Amino acid sequence: MFYKICGIKNIDTLSCCIENKVDFFGMIFYEKSPRYINLEQAEKLLNYSQHKNIDPVGVFFNENIDIVKNIVKKLNLKIVQFHGNEDNNYLNKIKSYSEVKIIKSISVGEKEDLKKIDDYQSNDYFLLDYKPKKNELPGGNSKQFDWELLLGINFNKPWFISGGINIDNINKIKNYSNPDGIDLSSGVEESPGIKKIDMINSLFNKYYEK
Repeated sequence: MFYKICGIKNIDTLSCCIENKVDFFGMIFYEKSPRYINLEQAEKLLNYSQHKNIDPVGVFFNENIDIVKNIVKKLNLKIVQFHGNEDNNYLNKIKSYSEVKIIKSISVGEKEDLKKIDDYQSNDYFLLDYKPKKNELPGGNSKQFDWELLLGINFNKPWFISGGINIDNINKIKNYSNPDGIDLSSGVEESPGIKKIDMINSLFNKYYEK
């Protein structure tokens, strides 16, 4: 099992992730998100994470492909996540430009949404998340989708489960499926975009006990 915490904005939180053996940290380049960071902030996080056992992930939402390419090049990113309506053609263009690994999110509200997985071949991971309503953010809404939808479902690529995962429900995931990774964000925040170190520590201490 690997772990990712998305929406990291400062070194204190990143250090806490490293101490808790988190495998990936997400940096969100979507300006409407309360978790948004700019290139200068991202560079500081990347510099701090060098030679440590954690990998940075650049997270984008329906972004112009040239902007994505520029950020990937400037920050020398090895992993990117697309959290919008990007299609397989879009992912192919990214792959043709660089050797990045791609995480593609799938918004899940009903069983039918899981069929979207068949539309993608160019990504390396899937991330299944709560399907936002019209006026909600594309991620980090503190809401989970119905995990019962995952019963009996098999995936042809490694995948993360995401959406409203917190200290109270993280140990229930195994009752419905066996994801390769768990993605956290709002479940370790005291308010939108503000990660709380105590919440991260408490969650992992409880999870590792099981």
